[in-house]
Amino acid sequence: MKFILKLVISAIAVMLSSALLSGVEVTNWLSAFIVASFLALFNAIIYPILVFLTIPITLVTFGLFLFVLNAVIILMVDSAVSGFDVHGFWSALLFSLILSFITSVFEGLSGINKKNNTDNDL
Repeated sequence: MKFILKLVISAIAVMLSSALLSGVEVTNWLSAFIVASFLALFNAIIYPILVFLTIPITLVTFGLFLFVLNAVIILMVDSAVSGFDVHGFWSALLFSLILSFITSVFEGLSGINKKNNTDNDL
């Protein structure tokens, strides 16, 4: 249930982020939900591989290269999902930053990532 709620929050964040940026277009809510699903899938499978392969450049840039990887993932989702269009690398980079911020705010407000007080992790 928590995963579905995160996808819905991500879809809302995708729509809001695309409304804020002129370089990103999402045609409808179904496309936003599909984009959120693909982002979750690509971030779970492809992103760790890219991070591993780019460790040297990530270390040299003090982690800033991870922003580039986020933009690459956005561009990959753009090519995989119809109804989602990103106009260039810089739009993808800004979209990923705004999307992360909006998603974090909504997840914080919803309390998704809070631990239950009944958990006894010592």
